[in-house]
Amino acid sequence: MSAVPSSTFTTPAVSSRLPKVGTTIFTVMSALAQQHGAVNLGQGFPDFDCDAKLIDAVDRAMRAGLNQYPPMPGVPVLREAIAAKIAALYGAHYDAGSEITVTAGATQAILTAILAVVHRGDEVIVLEPAYDSYEPNILLAGGTAVHVALTPGTFEPDFDAIAAAISPRTRAIIVNTPHNPSATVWREDDMRRLAEMLRGTDVLVIADEVYEHMVYDGARHESVARYPELAARSFIVSSFGKTYHVTGWKVGYVAAPAPLTAEFRKVHQFNVFTVNTPMQHAIAAYMADPRPHLELAAFYQRKRDLFRAGLAQTRLRLLASTGSYFQCVDYSAVSDASEADFCQWLTREVGVAAIPLSAFYSRGREQHIARFCFAKKDETLALAIERLARL
Repeated sequence: MSAVPSSTFTTPAVSSRLPKVGTTIFTVMSALAQQHGAVNLGQGFPDFDCDAKLIDAVDRAMRAGLNQYPPMPGVPVLREAIAAKIAALYGAHYDAGSEITVTAGATQAILTAILAVVHRGDEVIVLEPAYDSYEPNILLAGGTAVHVALTPGTFEPDFDAIAAAISPRTRAIIVNTPHNPSATVWREDDMRRLAEMLRGTDVLVIADEVYEHMVYDGARHESVARYPELAARSFIVSSFGKTYHVTGWKVGYVAAPAPLTAEFRKVHQFNVFTVNTPMQHAIAAYMADPRPHLELAAFYQRKRDLFRAGLAQTRLRLLASTGSYFQCVDYSAVSDASEADFCQWLTREVGVAAIPLSAFYSRGREQHIARFCFAKKDETLALAIERLARL
C-alpha cells in the first residue's frame, strides 16, 4: 500500500489563544547579532561558566542514582535550603513542606501563579515597562492586564496611578524588583505604601524577585518576604538560573502561604509536574555555603562599574542602575530613530546588540532608551565599549 502524500490533507484552522503574540524581541535581536557578528548585550544571560563545584555536585547526584522523578513540589532537602535562606536574609519563616515549591524556572512559576488564581474577567495590574511574559500569562488565564506606567525617567512606582487602577475586579498586581528592564529597585517606603494600599482588599501580589541578589551601592533587597502584611498575600518568585549563572537549567522556586501554595500546586502538577532531579540535589548541596549568593552583588557591581565607566566615554547618557544586571541608556544625542530601529542599526552597523525599551510596553512608548546586559566576561564588555565609542 503506497503512502498518501501529506499535501493531500488540510490542517484544520485554529483560533489562536494569543493572536497578537509573535517571536519575542530577544529572539529577534539575538538572531540579528549572530548574523552580523555583533556583541550580544541584548538577551539577559551570562557568557561565562558557572562555578565548577556546581557541575561537580550535579555529577555526584547523577552518579548516586538520583535520576528519577522527585516529589512534585521539589526534593525536601532543596525546599528546606530555600526556607532557611529566606529566613536568614529576610526574617520570614516559610514551611518547607507546605509553602515552598521548586519550579521549572521563574517563567513557569509566574505562569502557574497566574493560572492558579486568575479567573475569566479578573484584572491583573502590570507595571510598565514589564517582562514580556506577564500579559500573555494573564490572557491565557482569561484575565485582563491593566497597564500602569512607572514614572518616566526614574521608573519609580506611581502609587496614585496604581490606586486608581484598582477595581472590584482586580485579582492581583505583579511587582518586579530589582526591575527588568529599568534596573531600578523598590525601597522600604515603596513596600510600605503598597501594603497600605492593598490593606482591606483581596488583591494578591505576584512578586518577581529573580534578581534579588543583585542590589548595589550598599542597598538591601526589599523582598516582599520582609513585610508580613504583604507576604500573607504574595507569591514570591526567584531563580537559581540568575543567581548561579545557569539560566539554561531553568530551576526556580515560589514561596507563598500554605493556602496559596495549595492552589499553586494544583496547577503546577499538571503543567510541569516536577523539576530535574539531579540539579535539585546539586543546588541544595551548593546552598550549604551561602557565599555564592551573598557575594553576587559585589561580583556584578564591579561589572556594572566597569561597563558604566566605559559608556561614560560615549555619547550615550547613562540611566541609574541600582539592581539586576542591566544598564539602560538614553541615545538621544546619537539618533532620533525609534528604539527598535536604533537597536537594529546598532547591531548591524556598530556591532553591539541591545533591546529597545519600547518592547517592554504593551503599546510601545518611545523614550529613546535601549537596554544592555552586563552579565558578560570583562573582555566581552571591553569589546562592546570599544565599538560603542565610535558613536
